[in-house]
Amino acid sequence: MGDKMKAVVMRGPNDFGVEMVDIPKPKRNEVLVKIGAVAICGSDPKLFKGDYMGINWPPYFPFIPGHEFAGEVVELGEGVTDLKVGDRVAGEAHCGCGVCENCRRGLYNLCLNYGKVEAGHRHYGFTYQGAYAQYNAYNVRALTKMPDNVSFDEGSMVDTGGTALQAIRLNGITPGGFSLVIGPGPIGLFVMMIAKAMGSKTIVVGRRERLQFAKKLGADYIVDYEKCDDIVAEVRKITGGLGVDEAFECAGTQNAMLQTVRCTKKNGKVAIVSLPSQDEYNLPIKTMVMNQITVHGSRANPNCSKDVLALISENRINAKDLITHTFSIDDIHKALDTFVNRIDGAMKVVIHP
Repeated sequence: MGDKMKAVVMRGPNDFGVEMVDIPKPKRNEVLVKIGAVAICGSDPKLFKGDYMGINWPPYFPFIPGHEFAGEVVELGEGVTDLKVGDRVAGEAHCGCGVCENCRRGLYNLCLNYGKVEAGHRHYGFTYQGAYAQYNAYNVRALTKMPDNVSFDEGSMVDTGGTALQAIRLNGITPGGFSLVIGPGPIGLFVMMIAKAMGSKTIVVGRRERLQFAKKLGADYIVDYEKCDDIVAEVRKITGGLGVDEAFECAGTQNAMLQTVRCTKKNGKVAIVSLPSQDEYNLPIKTMVMNQITVHGSRANPNCSKDVLALISENRINAKDLITHTFSIDDIHKALDTFVNRIDGAMKVVIHP
């Protein structure tokens, strides 16, 4: 193993590349993971550009991003008893302090000590060193053992799939009812697949290659917003005039926010899963009140990894086909360009360190 590794190191906004750096040593309750696969998330290109500097992502330089990963445990830190060398694990970005009120309630995605490394909080790839590297040290709370039949590539999808599952847990799913996804990116497609696996009839609104991706992965109905004059009318037509039981906004635009609510039936539920570029959007409040529609904001993926891995392992959802491209860590710039510009229909792009 030696004492050096390749890693994608940020020196500043839009200033990054592959460098040789020290392999980290696992601290108490941490393990060293040899990264088998790390997937590019939609937030990563923005982080590389410096778009999140206003919220302290990252908080310092040099910094190693990356938070959707899977790999193999190769070294144990002091106090680790639940994992052993050779275990194959999938990771998640959030690791709460473990002691604040929210963490004790299982809401470690909303840790009250967010960003306070000295208090034990970690947000890997955002406020703490991440997975665009050959190795990284992780607190055991951020890792879940993978079933033998789940590959590292599929395991790197668990953070994304967990984000979808968290939104579904907040909204619930009505078996035999209708669910709507606006925005068929990776998270939206995971929402669709999980909702379908739970017995919902799924409607996906999008366009072009990504809408065809939804159809390939099993969406019951697809609506191309470039070819449809009235999305709300079309969705209500599909649902017999009632609207959907559960709706999931995964696009992050003003129109998507409005359409998601207006497509929802009386007493239905909406989850806003996207992280919009601005803080304030208009919502049809009168419609929400008169129709008793519940709107949830949904953040990250607390306590979801084990269930997502089970869904993948049991072939109830198809994570493998979301991966359209793989690259070596040495080709990080080409990989990001492929992802951002959707070259050759890119959906999920995976790096092999």
